[in-house]
Parts: sequence; structure tokens; C-alpha cells
Amino acid sequence: MNKILFILSFFVTGLWVSAQAFTDKALQQSALQLNSTNTEGDLDNLFKKFTKTKTSEKWQAGYYAAVSKYLKAELLLKNSTNPSTEPNITAGKYALGMSLSEPDNQEINILLGLITLQSLQSGKHGNPSKGEQKLSEYVLKAEKPDPNNPRLAILKAKLAEKAGNTSEADAQYQKAATGLAAAPGWGKQLIPTNK
Repeated sequence: MNKILFILSFFVTGLWVSAQAFTDKALQQSALQLNSTNTEGDLDNLFKKFTKTKTSEKWQAGYYAAVSKYLKAELLLKNSTNPSTEPNITAGKYALGMSLSEPDNQEINILLGLITLQSLQSGKHGNPSKGEQKLSEYVLKAEKPDPNNPRLAILKAKLAEKAGNTSEADAQYQKAATGLAAAPGWGKQLIPTNK
């Protein structure tokens, strides 16, 4: 009887590991789609996929859900004079939730910086002075592990644009483009095509 239970437990564990590997792979495949989506509907569909995905690294699904909402907010900012704040707020909630479990995660801190900058630039941030302070904190946290992260370069480029320093913005966008070409990931759509 014990042998049967022992064998059955290995079988169940094997199925669980196999299912977990499938959802991790599905998450990575969906994450690759972030660079090729360019409609609100596609980004909403990815958000739903990410929120339903169960992975071995729980923060990743929430992170990519936040990214999809951030990208939707960027799209709305480009295409509307008075865009909805819902995608930015939702992105912030998901990213903040992930930062509680992964406070020193560079990617989450970069995303939080981008989300904060987005809300400041749209004029929708509830407390701009506090937002500027948090933005500085996110940049400092994100620089420590890897100052050459391409998404960090995008954040720095957007900050330089905000400050009116176009030459620094161009340099940072170029750095981001080079980095994303070498190590694929989301963010290519944030680089202006003429850079």
C-alpha cells in the first residue's frame, strides 16, 4: 500500500511540475507579444492572460499585467486629448503590489518610475511634488543593480525629454535601442522611431 501511495505521489508531483512549466512558458510567450501589440483590445487581452496565469515566480504575472496596462495608457495618451486614467491607475496598483514582495527588483522599480512619470506628464497625478520625489527614488533604486538596463535608459530618456534636454534623451533612446536589440524584452514601442 505504501508503495502505491509513494508512486502516486510522484505521479501527482510530476503532473504539477509539468503544468507549472507550461504556465511559465505561456507567460513568456505572452510577454513577447507586448512588443507587437498596438491596439487597446490586444493589450486588454494580454492583461487578462497575465492576471490568470499561475507561475513559479508569482511576481512575474503581476508585473506583466502592470506592463500591459502601462502600455495601454501610453497608447491612449498618444491617441486622445483627454485619455482615461484607469489604465495608469491599474498599472500602478499591480506594480506596487509586486514591489511589496520584490522591493529591490530593478524591473519593477523601472516600471513604477515609468508609471509615475506617465501620471505626472498627463497631469493626473494627485500630488505632483510627492510624485517627483517617488520618481527620483525609483530611478535611484533601479540604477543600483544594472545601470545599463535598456528600460532604465527609456525612463532616463523620458525624464530628459521632460527636462527639455533632447540630446540626452536621444542618447538614452539610442542606448535603449541597442540594449533591447541585444536582450529582447518589452519597451521597443516606447522608443521614437526616428531615434
